[in-house]
Amino acid sequence: MSEVVSAIQSIPPRQRLIVSLDVPGADAARSLVQELGDAVEFYKIGLELMASGGYFELLDWLLANDKRVFADLKLYDIPATLAAAVRQLAGRGASFVTVHGDRAIIEAAASEKGSLRILAVTVLTSIGREDLREMGIAMEVEGLVLQRARIAVAAGCDGLIASGLEAAALRAELGPGPRIVTPGVRPAGTDAVHDQKRVVTPARALASGADYIVMGRPIRSVPSPRQAAEAVQAEIAATLR
Repeated sequence: MSEVVSAIQSIPPRQRLIVSLDVPGADAARSLVQELGDAVEFYKIGLELMASGGYFELLDWLLANDKRVFADLKLYDIPATLAAAVRQLAGRGASFVTVHGDRAIIEAAASEKGSLRILAVTVLTSIGREDLREMGIAMEVEGLVLQRARIAVAAGCDGLIASGLEAAALRAELGPGPRIVTPGVRPAGTDAVHDQKRVVTPARALASGADYIVMGRPIRSVPSPRQAAEAVQAEIAATLR
C-alpha cells in the first residue's frame, strides 16, 4: 500500500463514496436514498435541491437516517456576508460545505465554521485549458489548482475540491493534512463524461491521494443504483486493501 493511501486510513472506507443527489426535488432524493440503503453513507446536496425547496428538511432527514451530508453550495460573497452564511450553516449538522474565493473570503468562512469543515473549490472539473484561456488565465490547470490550494489551506480551509488528475500533486505539495474531495469520478470502462472534462476512476482518485470521491450519474442513472454503488464500494475496498 502506498504512503498516500496509508495517510488517509482514518476515514471509514464506506464513507469515502459520496453520492450526489442532483435530482429535481427532495422527494426524488429521499426515494434514491431509500433505494441505496446501507450501500451509501454519505450524500452531497447542492444547488438544484436548494432551488427546489425543502433543502434543510432533506438535510435533517438524512441526518436522522444516520447519513453524513456534504452541503455543496459553493458559497461566494463579500467576507462579512459569507461568514454570516457559514455561521448559520455551522449548526445544521452537515460535515462539509464548499466555498469559492480568495484568502479574505476563505478566512471569513473559517472563522465561523465551528465543527463544519470548509472545502475550497480549486478549479471546477468542467473547466479545461481552453476555458481558462477564455477567462484570460494563462496558467495551466494544474498550476492554478496548486496556487489556489496553497492560498486556501493557508487561509484555514479544511480541504479542497479537486480533480483526481491533480490529487497527487496536491498531496506532494500540501502533505496528508487537507482533505481532498474529488468529483468527476467515473467507473472504469465508462465513456460518457457529460459536462465533466477532467475525470478519473475511483481507484485512480484514491491511489492519487483523494480522501473522498463524488459520484452522481454513474449511480443514479443505471437500472440498479444500489448494485452500482456496491460495485464502487468494492473498488474502494480493493484499492485501500
